[in-house]
Amino acid sequence: MPDHDFLFALELSEKTPFDDLLKDLIQAVLEHVSLGPDAVAELSGSLRTVLATGAADGKRRCDVRFEARGGHLDIAIGFAGAPPWRTTRPLP
Repeated sequence: MPDHDFLFALELSEKTPFDDLLKDLIQAVLEHVSLGPDAVAELSGSLRTVLATGAADGKRRCDVRFEARGGHLDIAIGFAGAPPWRTTRPLP
């Protein structure tokens, strides 16, 4: 695990496709916090599903936030006008 806490957030606009670049970015952040391969695969799949479902519902603009602090990784995905999807995982 990195020796410090961090916050990584991005805003995806209406013109941003949810594609391989985003998949690679999610995987890189999860690997950065030293999650194991099974956890990375599970969380990556969940995040891509949330983003794809939002896109299919016509919600292209969203905010994605990763925050590592106090031994936990908090992840939130918020689409305009809807409560954010959230999950938390303990860090190794």
